[in-house]
Amino acid sequence: MTLPAEDPNSPSPQRFPVVIVGAGPAGLTVGNILRAASVDCLVLETETREFIERRPRAGVIEEWAVRGLEQRGLAENLLDRAQLHTECEFRFEGQRYRFSYRELTGHHHFVYPQPLLVTDLVREYADVRGGAIRFGVRDVQLHGLDSDRPTVSYLDPGTGQRVLVHCEFVAGCDGARGVTRTVLPQRARIARHDYGVGWLALLAEAPPSSDCVVFGVHPSGFAGHMARSPEVTRYYLQCPPGDDPDNWSHERVWAALQERLGAADRPPLTEGRLIEKRVLDMHNYVVEPMVFGRLFLAGDAAHLTAPIAAKGMNLALHDAFLLGDGLVEYLTKGEPGGLNGYSDACLGRVWDYQEFSQWLSEVYHGTSSGDAYRAGTTLARLRRLFESPAAAAAFAEQYLGTTPR
Repeated sequence: MTLPAEDPNSPSPQRFPVVIVGAGPAGLTVGNILRAASVDCLVLETETREFIERRPRAGVIEEWAVRGLEQRGLAENLLDRAQLHTECEFRFEGQRYRFSYRELTGHHHFVYPQPLLVTDLVREYADVRGGAIRFGVRDVQLHGLDSDRPTVSYLDPGTGQRVLVHCEFVAGCDGARGVTRTVLPQRARIARHDYGVGWLALLAEAPPSSDCVVFGVHPSGFAGHMARSPEVTRYYLQCPPGDDPDNWSHERVWAALQERLGAADRPPLTEGRLIEKRVLDMHNYVVEPMVFGRLFLAGDAAHLTAPIAAKGMNLALHDAFLLGDGLVEYLTKGEPGGLNGYSDACLGRVWDYQEFSQWLSEVYHGTSSGDAYRAGTTLARLRRLFESPAAAAAFAEQYLGTTPR
C-alpha cells in the first residue's frame, strides 16, 4: 500500500511503539498491559466512548480469564459485582436436568456483561494509567506492515485532517469487519464453518426465571436463558438464518420461549418487555496464522466462535494476555520469544473451542433438524451427560475451558 502524501497543514507525525486498532476487551487489555509496563501505545476506535461502554455483548467469563485479569490489576469491579455460576440446566423431553460443574471440577463461571468490563478497562487505561486513545476516528489505514517501521494513519474527527502515526507494531483488535481484516495478504488462510441456523438474540426486561443458565433442546428449535442482572434476562431462540426480527412479535417470542424452555416441574417463564431483538447467523471462522509482519491479530479479528459455547470474549482475553506480555518482553527486554510463539500459542485454544462449539451445536440443534437419526443421537448424547461420570467430566472441562493450554 502506498503511503499517502503528507498534507503540509496536517499535524506532525506521532510516534508510539504500539498502535492498537479497536477498543474492545482484547485491545483495551493489551493497552493496559503495556501501560502497566510503562510502554506507550495508542488505541484507535471508530465509535464513541459512550457507545462502546453500552454496546450489548457477551457476559460469560471463564475462571482462568478472570484470574488473568486479576493478576494484571483489571478485575476489581468484576470480582465485586459479577455473578458466580456453578451449575447449568438442560431441558429436553419435558424434563429438566441439573448439571453441577463445580461439583465435578471445583471451578465456576463468572457472569459480567461485556459493556461493564469494557467500561472498567477503558477507565483503567485512559483515566488511571494515562493511555492515549482516540475515539470516533475515520478511515484508518495501515502501511508498511511487512517492514520494521509500519505506520498507521486516520482522519481526526475534530479537525478532519489525516494524522500519521509511526510505530513498531500494530495490534489488530477491531473485529471481523475492521480494517485489519481488509489488509491480510494472500497467504492468510481463513477456515469458515456455517451451521445453517440463526439465533434470535433477545434482551427482556424481566427477572431471570432460573438461578442458572438454561438450555432448551426441543423439536421446535433451541432456546437459551441467561441471567444478565436481577431485572434483565438474555434469551436466544433458534430461527432460520437471515430471518427478519420483525417476524417475531412479542406474543410469538414468548410463546416459543415458554414451549422450548418448559419443564413439567417448573412454573412458566416470567415475561417482560423485549428491549433488544436481532438475528445472529451461526458461523465460525479462524484466520491462520494470526501474525503478518508487524500486524498481530487478536479477538474477533483473528477468529470467531458463534455464541453457541459462549467462548468469544474468553478467547479475546487469552489472545490479549499473550500479545500484551509478548510485546512487553520485546519492547522492554528485547526478548522475542513471546511474539514469535504468539500465533501457535493462541491457535491451540482457538481450535479446541471451535471443536467444542461444533459439538455443542449438534446437541442444541439436532432434535430440530428434521432428521430422525440426528435427533436420536442428540438425545443419546444428552442422556450420557447425566448417566456417565466420565462423559460429564469431559463436558465440564470443555464447558469451563479448563483444558491445559
